[in-house]
Amino acid sequence: MRIGIVCYPTFGGSGVVATELGLELSKRGHEIHFITYNQPVRLELLSNNVHYHEVNVPEYPLFHYQPYELALSSKLVDMVKLHKIEILHVHYAIPHAYAAYMAKKILKEDGIHLPIVTTLHGTDITLVGSHPFYKPAVTFSINKSDAVTTVSQSLKEDTLRLFDIENEISVVPNFIDLDKYTHGFKDCQRGMMANDNEKIITHISNLRPVKRVQDVIKVFYGIQKEIPAKLMFIGEGPEKEGVEQQCRDLGISDKVIFFGRSNEIDKILCFSDLFLLPSQTESFGLAALEAMASGVAVISSNTGGIPEVNLDGISGFLSAVGDTDDMVKNALHILSDDSRLKSFKANARKAALKFDLHEIVPQYEAIYEDTLSRCLVL
Repeated sequence: MRIGIVCYPTFGGSGVVATELGLELSKRGHEIHFITYNQPVRLELLSNNVHYHEVNVPEYPLFHYQPYELALSSKLVDMVKLHKIEILHVHYAIPHAYAAYMAKKILKEDGIHLPIVTTLHGTDITLVGSHPFYKPAVTFSINKSDAVTTVSQSLKEDTLRLFDIENEISVVPNFIDLDKYTHGFKDCQRGMMANDNEKIITHISNLRPVKRVQDVIKVFYGIQKEIPAKLMFIGEGPEKEGVEQQCRDLGISDKVIFFGRSNEIDKILCFSDLFLLPSQTESFGLAALEAMASGVAVISSNTGGIPEVNLDGISGFLSAVGDTDDMVKNALHILSDDSRLKSFKANARKAALKFDLHEIVPQYEAIYEDTLSRCLVL
């Protein structure tokens, strides 16, 4: 198949998943065309089967805000015609599904039928999409897609609750390449981060308020009072300055290492004992899955799609949002016994197996094939 993929080319989960999906599809013999405004961050190598087409948005003084949807629609039309793209997979309802539908209507005038598969990732539904200004456009985009998927059952339920949806919605979870998390580092230099008697706790996020990073510090503060520990804090975002001040106020700055954005997350996870994800909401919990794939137990909130990933009492524990006391108690339960910690870490890796890309990508292939066959009948 010749497949067009539209996504945000950033460090966010949706962009990472879309890029990894395209790369794996290319290995399976499909011709992939990424169409977006920058080359996706995980798209390191282009090949005969992987192509990138940049969407340029000309600056016109007439527009206060430059019309990206218009530029994207036009680019999609041109690329579909030039490369004979058979199906379009867009990640996020707006602006991507909205722009794709406009391209579809333009192409129809030339006798070209372009099926659209839309994957909903979370904020396009629970945050942006539910705003009254955007809700009609999101509803329209979802209903006009030829196939719709969500990354968790929780997000599917949110979508059906928030919008008047006429389309069927399939749940296809996020995934990771477990082969990349089979660590064989000879230089896994744990001693550079912590002493032998210290447990290593990790948090990775974009440090937005929804991640409740202050709770990460509260939980770690409770842990380190009982067990020697260090906290690896990975990411950049608007809450970072406040968190750094929180560490100074609590007198634990010497026990917290701020990495900022890092390209060595796999190495950090390889010597981590526990991962903290106390988010206000998560449509899936990809960061937790990445930790579990590295054999790291997870302490998390029980919101959104996280319980579908982190299995309570098996790969870690779930607590109510904001219940940091319960999170501390659960963390200490895991960390206070080395054999118990080893068991949780093994269970975390085992629970991650069902999210391996070799299990999930064929589900997308089946959706493409079904969508193409249905659209050919129409």
